[in-house]
Amino acid sequence: MHIRNFLPLLLGLFVSPLWSQQIPINGVADNTHSIYAFTNCHLVISSELEVENGTLLIQDGLILSSGLGITIPENAIVYNLQGKYIYPSFIELRSDYGLPPVAKRKPTPRPEFVSPNNGTTHWNDAIHPQLSAFEQFQPDSKKAAELYSLGFGVVLSYPFNGIMRGGAVLVSLGDNAKGEDIIDKKAAACYSFGKGNSSQSYPSSLMGSIALFRQTMYDAQWYESTKQPASNESLRAITANKNLPQIFDARNYQSVLRVSKIGREFNIPFIAVAGGDEYKRINEIKGAMTPLIVPLDFPKAIDVSDPLDAEYVTLEDLKHWEMAPTNPAIISQNGIPFALTASANQKEFWSNLRKSIQFGLDPHQALKALTYTPAKFLNKETILGTLESGKMANFFISDNDVFVKRGKIFEHWIQGRRNVISDAFAIDPIGVYNMNVDGKMFELSIKPTPKGYVVYSSLGATKEGPQKGSIAIENNLINLVFTSGTNDIPGPIRFIGKSNFQGKILDGKAQDSLGVWVNWSAIKQQEKVASLDPKELQVSPVSSKVSYPNMAFGDTALPQTNNYFIANVTIWSCDSVGNFKGSVVIENGKIKALGKNITNLEEYKVIDGANLHLTPGIIDEHSHIAVKNGVNEGGQNNSAEVRIGDVLHPEDINIYRQLAGGVTTAQLLHGSANPIGGQAQIIKLRWGAGPEELKFVSPSKSIKFALGENVTQANSDRRNSIRFPQTRMGVEQVYFDAFNRAKAYEKEWSSFSGATKKERKSGVLAPRRDLELDALVEILRNERNITCHSYIQSEITMLMNVADSMGFRINTFTHILEGYKVADKMKAHGANASTFSDWWAYKFEVNDAIPYNAAILNKMGVLTAINSDDAEMGSRLNQEAAKTVKYGGVSEIEAMKMITINPAQMLKIDHLTGSISMGKDADLVLWSDHPLSIYAHPKMVWIDGKIYFSEERNEVLLEENKKEKLRLINAMIKAKDTGQETENINPKEERQYHCDSYEDEMEY
Repeated sequence: MHIRNFLPLLLGLFVSPLWSQQIPINGVADNTHSIYAFTNCHLVISSELEVENGTLLIQDGLILSSGLGITIPENAIVYNLQGKYIYPSFIELRSDYGLPPVAKRKPTPRPEFVSPNNGTTHWNDAIHPQLSAFEQFQPDSKKAAELYSLGFGVVLSYPFNGIMRGGAVLVSLGDNAKGEDIIDKKAAACYSFGKGNSSQSYPSSLMGSIALFRQTMYDAQWYESTKQPASNESLRAITANKNLPQIFDARNYQSVLRVSKIGREFNIPFIAVAGGDEYKRINEIKGAMTPLIVPLDFPKAIDVSDPLDAEYVTLEDLKHWEMAPTNPAIISQNGIPFALTASANQKEFWSNLRKSIQFGLDPHQALKALTYTPAKFLNKETILGTLESGKMANFFISDNDVFVKRGKIFEHWIQGRRNVISDAFAIDPIGVYNMNVDGKMFELSIKPTPKGYVVYSSLGATKEGPQKGSIAIENNLINLVFTSGTNDIPGPIRFIGKSNFQGKILDGKAQDSLGVWVNWSAIKQQEKVASLDPKELQVSPVSSKVSYPNMAFGDTALPQTNNYFIANVTIWSCDSVGNFKGSVVIENGKIKALGKNITNLEEYKVIDGANLHLTPGIIDEHSHIAVKNGVNEGGQNNSAEVRIGDVLHPEDINIYRQLAGGVTTAQLLHGSANPIGGQAQIIKLRWGAGPEELKFVSPSKSIKFALGENVTQANSDRRNSIRFPQTRMGVEQVYFDAFNRAKAYEKEWSSFSGATKKERKSGVLAPRRDLELDALVEILRNERNITCHSYIQSEITMLMNVADSMGFRINTFTHILEGYKVADKMKAHGANASTFSDWWAYKFEVNDAIPYNAAILNKMGVLTAINSDDAEMGSRLNQEAAKTVKYGGVSEIEAMKMITINPAQMLKIDHLTGSISMGKDADLVLWSDHPLSIYAHPKMVWIDGKIYFSEERNEVLLEENKKEKLRLINAMIKAKDTGQETENINPKEERQYHCDSYEDEMEY
């Protein structure tokens, strides 16, 4: 029966008044200029200042004073908040409150490029910094109530759409008319890496989004510095917004680092919306010096009850489940300025906030991150964030310490206006009571659960223990039902009652199964207050340790530099010395010495190389591993502006797998979607390092070109297949057009650089910087090398002719499966060849491929390498090189050079790596057998003299990973058994990129 059905029995209920002058329950006093005094409360003025029995005075929506010893004016309306808490309102920095929903993307092809000089706004739909959230804003009382019931009084609102999203509006919640709720029409400028609902083909990758952002920023600088007469609202808005707080939706730790990097490039002090995984790379995050907006959103336990399904759960996801709640605490402990946001999981905001505190976040820092810090981020700390004189009267009233206990918010005052959430005297029932039912004494116990309360009583108890009943609470009314009773009071028994003295005494009427009414009461025993059931809400201590990376085969410590003496080993030097048996000395990351008769050095770590082989680390000239959110930017036929180095993915397991195959260096190439692709990045496979630490420090720069079916989209049914070029002759024209533009661009800059001060004063303007053309000019100046995806001899010849006529050179033809047909022409042009060993017939343009290709090219004097272009093949390039011995009769030494010194020469890094030579980086592989044998496997792999892979450590990691996964699975099973909500297994497979891979829906 519902509690309200018993109301006639409870007409005599007594409720003490909260205030000395009555105020309408859902409004404010008639005199809007009244002074309100909130007295005898626990007043949390700021995260650093709390007072007992404090007083807060407000008038006209502002705070007059707060603290102790405050004189209350005679005409004040006084709230006696004995035992209650007052907190400053929270501030939400990531919200779309009051804004219309973002329209879905329409798959309509759009023009690829329009000059920023044309039109009044930016050519790309994802760039709209001129938009104003204020102009679209409409108050939403329902959503406002949801937010202020959680403690939020102010929100920063902007649409989650596009790369440059425009200006955000800062608004107060509560019962305000539009205009009264606006604090700042343009409080921040907002950004992301997601293109939103733009239907244009560009960008189609994360690196494309970054390139578009970078180019737009340069355009805005040029537009401002040259005082362009044309009116471009978008570029003008970027300049107008530059002094606003700059909020960038990053959403994971890798993108936080990207935001920080691009912020330094343009001197923009971004505030990044984090992803909740920053604990994985906290040192890098700390070094980035980027303030964070941290989500309170933690993964649910996964239902791993099916052991076969559980095999699909990754160790990374298991560890993140356990460690994610520590993220706010770790960020705080590392001194990183941060605010908290509920936007990712508003429903579980309070439970996740308290969980963060249970996992180490200081409650005062939590309060600061919800009040003062977000106010400071917005430069509004003088009016928001604390309960100090002169600031907005934004605060909520609770019955307890809401951060560490189950405190309940019952009123929220926003700009001095009262918003009632619940009855201030709704009871706090938790406790143990002496219960009197018709003169007979029992024990009553009420405990909290994640979803409400549970009640037990010795009434009707059995030898198994107290009887469990049902309980319903509404404000200060309570309803209990117990199935069993006594001989005198047979069950089921229904109780209805009221709370007195803030829940210390319960009393009312009860009816037994015979319809007899009796009196009952219960007095709370303070010395026996019920504690939380250990099976409810208990958070297990974190046993996981952060590893680098924080996934399978990650290690808790990064490799350390050591000095090694590798003795009695068969050395494949891959230089003029050839092969011999001897020793190698590694010191400070370099090869210090090698030879046949080197004296053993006692202070070095000695490794016995007897019956083993030592080679240079394998170098893969053509790889697509360790790239995040797209290897192709195919939205345009020329994407020379995009950079693989912007989107390195250090958590790609293929880094470790290829290390285990002896690879130490790889050139990460853009795909082959367009004739002119993006800029390449050479990396060393430093497993466990961050994205910037993966990069090979070298002045060598490269770019990807492409020919063939991928470029003309001959095999594509994608909607962007209307893109030019569609034919091979169109591909040739793209090259001519691009380099003619680049030459004109270079000439334009040369003219400007040579202009006198007088000429510049008279109106000679700097050209607009074009990142796409910058890369092509570097090619013309022989400062950037071309690696070109190629198959057909006619196309290969065409591109060499284009290069000869335009004054540049093709450095490397990769794939080059018909290279054997044009080896003489390649030799004359000066082109290198990086090929497959025996791939053929997987599409029409490779029908003429033969397994003798590498041998013929090598014999003709063309510098030749064997590459992978495949994550799996990259782990066995030694075997791929061995095939050239089998098919073409290439010597074993020459075969080994095809995966070491030859690709090093192509990449212009042979002075640093590629051979076992004195002074070079100690990038080495110790093999168990002849390195070209199918039975050989690496026992140790050094990069810069550090062991990044060892057979012995790999076995240890396998066992540790197995134990850790089982421990975490058992913890998830326990979590499910104790009532925690779980989610189904969602198997994830890391994307393996190839030349023709596209991102269908880019997630950033």
